[in-house]
Amino acid sequence: MKLFRWIALAAVAASAVATAAEPLTPEQAAAHVLNRIAYGPKPGDVERVTQMGVQRYIEAQLNAGAPLPPALSARLAGLDAVQEPAGAVLRRFLEVRGMAKNESDGDQAKRREVIAAIGRQTAEARIVRAIDSPNQLEEVMVDFWFNHFNVYAGKGVDRALIASYERDAIRPYALGNFRDLLGATAHHPAMLYYLDNWVSTANGYVPRGKKQGGQKAKSSGLNENYARELMELHTMGVDSGYTQKDVTELARMLTGWTYDNRELVARNRTFNFDAARHDRDDKVWLGRRIKAGGQEEGEYALDVLAMLPATAHHLSFQLAQYFVQDQPPPALVDRMAKTYIDSKGDIRSVLRTLFASAEFMAPEAVGAKFKTPYQYVISAARAGNAAAPDIKQTLGVLTRLGMPLYGCQTPDGYKNTQEAWLNPDALSRRIAFATQMAPELDVQALQATLAGSISAKTQGAAAASPAPLRAAMLLGSPDFMQR
Repeated sequence: MKLFRWIALAAVAASAVATAAEPLTPEQAAAHVLNRIAYGPKPGDVERVTQMGVQRYIEAQLNAGAPLPPALSARLAGLDAVQEPAGAVLRRFLEVRGMAKNESDGDQAKRREVIAAIGRQTAEARIVRAIDSPNQLEEVMVDFWFNHFNVYAGKGVDRALIASYERDAIRPYALGNFRDLLGATAHHPAMLYYLDNWVSTANGYVPRGKKQGGQKAKSSGLNENYARELMELHTMGVDSGYTQKDVTELARMLTGWTYDNRELVARNRTFNFDAARHDRDDKVWLGRRIKAGGQEEGEYALDVLAMLPATAHHLSFQLAQYFVQDQPPPALVDRMAKTYIDSKGDIRSVLRTLFASAEFMAPEAVGAKFKTPYQYVISAARAGNAAAPDIKQTLGVLTRLGMPLYGCQTPDGYKNTQEAWLNPDALSRRIAFATQMAPELDVQALQATLAGSISAKTQGAAAASPAPLRAAMLLGSPDFMQR
């Protein structure tokens, strides 16, 4: 089939960084910004951004104040798993999960239905917002921070807690202050459960009133999973100077940070500091002597971590990698890190430095990023202006493309680099998706929408193709797979 000849072309074209030397036209600049701080243009977006000016559009996106379209608001309002408190969703989950093993076929079907509905509604809220919200940068940053503070939905009760985690711990702080975001994720039961801090106790702790054969029950002991990822992934970054001893000491400082399913279900109490589980000895962490205390030890650790120069650099590198290129210019990262420190961790200020940089708007930056499967699917839905997507089908596509939503099992989240996603099999699957989607689309409207980011060569190849293939040629082209 002619369309699949694009696989080889895509592999070559997508592996090369754009080398355009001419300054960007206003239309090209608008398309570039829409492809970076939004999930690509919808029909009319390039013209709108060109008319209002790129800088004005960027500032509007940084403020994220546009009201949601009524149809989107109504759709979100109908998703119980997204609207209800975490405890209410968890109650439904635990009720069906706790059914007896010899349950009837009807009970088994009900259990599957309830659990699947929770996952589907959680995913639906994310996907329809990403496609239709006018606050596109907010949606992009929700995806960015969720990957940064990744929680795997397939682990136990986290299937029921993901909606609350994204709504309560990620979204409100996506463009705010990093310390607030860090604290919100640290206190949320989804993170406490995923990285096992909820069972971390001082060594030697014994639950009161529990004995086995006259002997005190064995404690779970110190768990270092969250402390390690808190420094390695969430803040300082690997190779930033901390030691294994620092990991252990931080884990001791965080003992007692937990939650209880019964309290969460009954009173929606999402966090609990259990003083009995806490290590009440002094610690030495990152060269600092920490006097024995309680919850304030962990809060102090978050305060320190949020404002370390290593954290400023680590976060700035990741943001520049996401928005500019896989190996971002060191000078840009340094300027962003300085803004981070000067603004005391204000995410908007760091992004403003990034978006105002020559590196971000350089002609060489156009097309320098290869879309992740999530970015590709969402941008295709926006460009095609198709009817409201079938969420089950969309989730199936993301899984086939290797990026199931909320499905990254490891704490480091999904990568956003070309190396992670560019391979012949992945390209063929993307083209198959484009071919499947194409019959629903208005080709002329699609071509007009993408004109600012699709080369003349690609447009000519699509125009020379049989009519049924033209939309697929555009969405399956190397140009569209890049941003």
